[in-house]
Amino acid sequence: MIVLVGLIYRLFAVVLSWLALLAHSSAAKDAELLTLRHEVAVLRRGNPRPCLRWPDRAVLAALARLLPRLLRGRRIVTPGTLLRWHKRLVARKWTQPRPTGRPPISDGLVTLILRLAGENRTWGVVRIQGELRRLGHRVAAATIRKILRKHRVPPPRLRGESWRAFLRCQAGSLLAIDFFHVDTVALTRLYVAFVIEIHTRRVHLLAVTACPTGHWVTQMARGLAADLEQSGHRFAHMIRDRDTKFTAAFDAVLASIGIDILLTAPQAPQMNAYAERWIASVRRECTDRMLIAGQRHLRAVLHRYVDHYNTGRSHQGHGIGLRAPDDDPNVIPFPVQTHRIRRRSILGGLLNEYQPAA
Repeated sequence: MIVLVGLIYRLFAVVLSWLALLAHSSAAKDAELLTLRHEVAVLRRGNPRPCLRWPDRAVLAALARLLPRLLRGRRIVTPGTLLRWHKRLVARKWTQPRPTGRPPISDGLVTLILRLAGENRTWGVVRIQGELRRLGHRVAAATIRKILRKHRVPPPRLRGESWRAFLRCQAGSLLAIDFFHVDTVALTRLYVAFVIEIHTRRVHLLAVTACPTGHWVTQMARGLAADLEQSGHRFAHMIRDRDTKFTAAFDAVLASIGIDILLTAPQAPQMNAYAERWIASVRRECTDRMLIAGQRHLRAVLHRYVDHYNTGRSHQGHGIGLRAPDDDPNVIPFPVQTHRIRRRSILGGLLNEYQPAA
């Protein structure tokens, strides 16, 4: 029964559409046929969303005026689309040419701006602009700011120098002291005290003991002060942590030879990074690869390693440029023929040094 009712309704709708078609004029029928044909041609190009070209838009817009009002709303092009097309034509016709503006700056000048900002972390945009003007380049502050933002250069640091900048500026007068421990075969823990020169990365082994006390550290400071006075080295500051073994007597001994103490913040080993880096090196390259029998054995091993570290090992630090601390920075070695290079084994082959044959 439902199927029969649906069939009757469809027949009735078709008859009504035929009657409405008879009421249309021949011009409207022709326009509808042309529109339908063009829509079918457009739909065949792409699915589900065809791309209309400029001739398609012109044809559909022209035929839309010839269609009856009831048929205009059933097309793939709506009235809103026609209005949007018209607005684009108007905007394209009345678009004014943009002014030329300032000429673009060269890549070399951009590199110079980034260099000034990177080498002077406290300089702002106006300061960089003034320096460029002194060098003969006139650049607006807004342009400099745009360049720095484009290359993600952080804003200037106005609250003071960082700890890294302080170490870099004061490296020639800085010492750092620290301890590390080594466990022997008999499970006895030995403590090692050392000092490192920040500028040259040269390490001085101070003492080895199983019972570090404040008195022992003070005696060690007296020996260090005597050695510095005898060698003529002049240092102004020493970095140390807040270990209780560093007593007021230790600070007083160093103050007597003009060395001020710089305390690191609590639980901040990065502030004594040079000493911590040396501890990591000596552990990775030496003590973690050996079994230490006792205090005398550890002292002999560390003396050999410190001598290797100061004279025969290249360093990766930027301050000394892949040299050993005792190498002369003004001497550039000549290339040595490969067959004349000899190996020197240290600590039973644990470490190796390479030198030209005599």
